[in-house]
Amino acid sequence: MKERIRLLDILRGFAILGTLGTNVWFFAYTGDTFATDQIADEYENGSFLESLVSMFVYGKMLSLLTIMFGVGLELKYQQAKRKNTPWPGTYLWILLFLFIEGFVHYALVMEYDVLMSYAVTGLLVAYIVRGGSRRIKKGMIFSGVIHLLVMSCLMLYSLSEMESASDDQSGEPELEEQLPETWISQVQERLQYFFMYREEAIFILPMNTFLFLLGVRMMRAGVFYANERGQSLRQILFRIGLWVGLPLNALVFVPNDLVEFVVRYVFSPFLSIFYIAVIAKLLARKEPWFIWTWFEYVGKMALSCYILQNVICSILFYSWGLGLGGQINAPLIVLAWLLISLLQIAISAVCLKVWRIGPMEYIRSRALRRVTMKQAS
Repeated sequence: MKERIRLLDILRGFAILGTLGTNVWFFAYTGDTFATDQIADEYENGSFLESLVSMFVYGKMLSLLTIMFGVGLELKYQQAKRKNTPWPGTYLWILLFLFIEGFVHYALVMEYDVLMSYAVTGLLVAYIVRGGSRRIKKGMIFSGVIHLLVMSCLMLYSLSEMESASDDQSGEPELEEQLPETWISQVQERLQYFFMYREEAIFILPMNTFLFLLGVRMMRAGVFYANERGQSLRQILFRIGLWVGLPLNALVFVPNDLVEFVVRYVFSPFLSIFYIAVIAKLLARKEPWFIWTWFEYVGKMALSCYILQNVICSILFYSWGLGLGGQINAPLIVLAWLLISLLQIAISAVCLKVWRIGPMEYIRSRALRRVTMKQAS
């Protein structure tokens, strides 16, 4: 069995806690079913703190998490090769479980779930990877082009909508769509308007595919290994992030919806790879730092923590819970993010010390073991 790469767990934990840094704003602005648009409006109103969070967190952590899913897929592929077992083989069951987990999470907890989209992306990428390096390169080019075309079409549509809105002289205010107040009614609405809420999960499939494949290629190239080649490759990523990623993502301070949209869905990955390089560099120089262990705890039970943080946010912000949605300002939202993160770290530390595995990871491993045993028999 190959030794576990510590950097990967740290990056997963960093991405999971960072993803909370995005999602917590959606929950905090509860009451508007299109919370992303409301956050964009807040940026335009000149909130420096929210724009700062947007520059360094919004979209960047999700891109990093997507890359790490690609890395995980590559690890499973290499494991299958070492054991000389068929590919995708049992990995298809992992994807099925991920899709089911995502659907349950979407229906019961949060309408912005990414797990279902990752499951579909994983299915596509699993067969691309099986075709070898040339197919992987072609898959990246194809998915990247499709993603840019989709983004261009959406931007043109948004421009036309803005023009038609400016021509509308009625002056009648738009009605805000409110989330249902009870948990049961929220579940019913998510199921009733499934495809409306899943629009983003569908149109980001090309981007997810590109980032999955990027993670595969980075793993194969040796980016995450503590050797000279890994250091050299991470230095390249550092330069790209510093000279390309930071300036492009700083455009979020420009008060424009379309600019924020492009930053979120096109420029974010440049800063994500910058984080990989920076964290690896800091880990090499400051390995004793306790914060690495904290990220590692969360990274080892990433699925459990992802679901847990959204459950906690639901309880805090939705009206059927404490009802803090719409009641706290930006500094308090950031404080909530930090406190929930610390709580997750503490829970992860206890779970790993007592059971060595997170609850969701345990359920998945048990289910997968039963499936493989039945197939073997």
